[in-house]
Amino acid sequence: MGKTAVIIGNSDGIGLRLTRELLKKDWNVTGISRSPSPVEDPSYKHYTEMVQNSAYPRLLQSVVDEADTIDLCVFCTGIGELLDLSAMDRDVEIVDVNLLGMIKTAAVMIPHMVSKGCGHFIGLSSLADELLSKEAPSYHASKAGFSNYLEGLALAVKSRGVSVTNLRFGFVDTKMAKGDRKPFMMTVDRAVRHIFRCIEKRPIRYTAPRIVIPMVKLLGWTQRLRI
Repeated sequence: MGKTAVIIGNSDGIGLRLTRELLKKDWNVTGISRSPSPVEDPSYKHYTEMVQNSAYPRLLQSVVDEADTIDLCVFCTGIGELLDLSAMDRDVEIVDVNLLGMIKTAAVMIPHMVSKGCGHFIGLSSLADELLSKEAPSYHASKAGFSNYLEGLALAVKSRGVSVTNLRFGFVDTKMAKGDRKPFMMTVDRAVRHIFRCIEKRPIRYTAPRIVIPMVKLLGWTQRLRI
């Protein structure tokens, strides 16, 4: 019997490609996303729900209750828009989806994994977690909280047989890649290969592409000098 994975946000982009690759490797996969999935496979189940809805934690709990063990959960969901000072409701939604959606997912998944003494929770964050942005402060803030929470959680469960990985990407060629400049853009296929490295190595923090790490650190340091 294959291993079991739950992928949140997998109707397109990285989540969809990851789902297909896991199925090729004989995993049993359950997906939850706001849109129907194009995947048809006897080892795949799909539920349509948005992480910001009140029904989402109950749905996720029902998925966990049906499974003997969840070996892997990957949170791929994320949204981002430019700041509109005349209508900031969208900023609330961005934080709700990106940060609170991940925490709601962890709040169901981590206790289950701890009770089993095994499992791996991966969250897709961003190099935006180190930078300030006047164009998209809600997105950057949500990813800063995302990374901080996941890495703290990783330390909390390290001795319990459970792994937590904060996977920080730069620009990936999906609908989330916004802006005029997109340096070192990677393909979805390459992003998924990085996820499989994380599944194998189980690091607390993984950043890709590594070449941009010093550039981001320098930019973040310069931004704070101006405050």
